[in-house]
Amino acid sequence: MEVAETKGIILFSRDYKEKDKLVKIFTESYGKQMFYVKGAHRKNNPLAAALLNFTEGVYFGTIPSEGLSFLNGAKEVKTFRHIQEDIFVTAYGTYILNLVDAAIEDRLYDPQLYGFTHQSLMQLNNGVDPEVITNIFELQILQRFGVTPQLDHCAVCGDRQGPFDYSSKFGGLLCQRHFDHDVHRYHADPRAVHFARLFMNISYDQINSITLKTETKQGLRQFIDQLYEEYVGLHLKSKRFIDQMQSWSQLMIEPRADAENTSKKDTPSAPES
Repeated sequence: MEVAETKGIILFSRDYKEKDKLVKIFTESYGKQMFYVKGAHRKNNPLAAALLNFTEGVYFGTIPSEGLSFLNGAKEVKTFRHIQEDIFVTAYGTYILNLVDAAIEDRLYDPQLYGFTHQSLMQLNNGVDPEVITNIFELQILQRFGVTPQLDHCAVCGDRQGPFDYSSKFGGLLCQRHFDHDVHRYHADPRAVHFARLFMNISYDQINSITLKTETKQGLRQFIDQLYEEYVGLHLKSKRFIDQMQSWSQLMIEPRADAENTSKKDTPSAPES
């Protein structure tokens, strides 16, 4: 069998037996492939660095039409170091890669999704807001799950001017004049719907000027979660971790803010002369 060579991004790995590993790689040329790596835990294994999470490289090995593939080597290995070193960014990167793994079948050739995944990791690695990058990825990957919510115009009158809300009944947006057509509409934050419409088609090179308030981010998170719950039904551990992580962050911020306010309140003023 010929040795195949392809760019690839490590999705995840797990130990197999005592010294070996199973490594899932999203390859540019052959889709997602599960590779068997013999002796992966062997000391000074030259492949060790190429198998780390958030790593991209050129991988070569044997890729049969079915069953496990076998990894022989790697070159041009690059790590997304900022993602690896920041626990918060790691969480978002893990979720993005989990979405990729869930969205398409193994061995499905999808170079467009490979490129989009690479761009997303690059943005995270460059320090761009991970919540914004993740929201964009979530919305644009929906079509891989067979979901295409209509976020372009009002489903009743075709109006493209908001504010809008989302209606499951109509499978798309309702403008304010037609909110009464669906009492069970999402009742989403209009600003969140606005940015969801924008993010559905935006490219990463257009996001440098976008800054979202905390309230808008929360509304956008809720809106996307509603879409996923209704149409995808996917419950990933990495997503739950992000939700918990955001709760921890809020708990850390609130005591700090209270302490600052107390400090300001209790600081005695200088005696008057």
